[in-house]
Amino acid sequence: MPRRAWLILTALLLARVGFGYEYQSVPSLGPALIARLHLSYAGFGSLIGAYMATGAFVALPLGFAGRRFGDRAVLASGMALMALGQLVCALAPDARGIAVGRAISGFGAVGMMVLQSKVIADWFTGRRFMLAISLSSAAYPVGVGLAQLTLPVLARDGGWPAAFGSGAAEALIALALFLVSFRPRADTAPAAGFGLPSAREAGLSACSGLIWTAYTACYAAFLSYTPALMAGRGEGLALVGLVVAVATWGNVLATPLGGTVAGRIGATPLLAVGTAAMILGVALMGAANLPLLSGVLVGLPGSLHAGLIIALGTLSARTENRAVGMGIFFTIYYGGGALAPALCGMAADAYGGLPGAMFAGAAIGALAVPAFLAHRALGGRRVLATAG
Repeated sequence: MPRRAWLILTALLLARVGFGYEYQSVPSLGPALIARLHLSYAGFGSLIGAYMATGAFVALPLGFAGRRFGDRAVLASGMALMALGQLVCALAPDARGIAVGRAISGFGAVGMMVLQSKVIADWFTGRRFMLAISLSSAAYPVGVGLAQLTLPVLARDGGWPAAFGSGAAEALIALALFLVSFRPRADTAPAAGFGLPSAREAGLSACSGLIWTAYTACYAAFLSYTPALMAGRGEGLALVGLVVAVATWGNVLATPLGGTVAGRIGATPLLAVGTAAMILGVALMGAANLPLLSGVLVGLPGSLHAGLIIALGTLSARTENRAVGMGIFFTIYYGGGALAPALCGMAADAYGGLPGAMFAGAAIGALAVPAFLAHRALGGRRVLATAG
């Protein structure tokens, strides 16, 4: 592979790390934010979901924009907005200002996410494609883990400006490397016009997006509410940090491993095992005080299939329709990602405690099963075989 391909992938991985870091910034500061801003669990969940709020409306238009204006313009603009939104959060005096900043960052993240997988598919083929996609998926929990490790300390020593400003700095580093390294491949120039994928391609992309939404909503429920839940049960900070670390850094190991396992046992068994483990781990956190076991289930077997789901979405449309297909994929994802944290928070309020948020997250995760069956009914076996 050309050296440029690996440089481009590095820039995209840094941007994906930034996505996880920015998204997790509010959950990482959760107990302090809830107390300082006098938030209900539903209000806290809405503040988390603000990062996803614009994605459901702009993912598909940005897919068209990438097809019309090229990957470089949309990706670079997205990374710049990710940095700008974090600066707005750093200067915000209250929850409303933080929500505005997160919406701006989230808007930028849409532009980065919609075209990231398409660019990877342009530059990588065969086994290298599955490796690159798996690394891309694993970059998100790296950002989440870094947020858990660093943001509470930065907020304690420098306040909100330091915590949110670090996210802006990371996004700017990714942007600089991307601008230096990226060139479109000559044989993947943007297609003219605004043609749509076929109905089958659109359906496959939408089903893949729902599978990804179910997986990420379940995973995000665990990461978002576990610190506060464990604190309420009287657990110490060391154990809380260990459980979150296992769930995040385990994902970093499991996702690339899953790309290899899929080639040996097939895509369908891997999706079944991963989905079952994720749902069980999140529900167990709510039902019993076995936090380390829950973290292991979520971070290791529950994360094996993450890269495979992204591969399904990427390969559901033909090359010339891939940008628009990923726009459909991420429209579903961002719509669900904006609603799920608030729904989990509402479930916690109704249940009378944070275990309700875990049960709601597990229920949302179970939606991956009918979405997968619908994908197969639309002819997704070929896509599964290619991804596997």
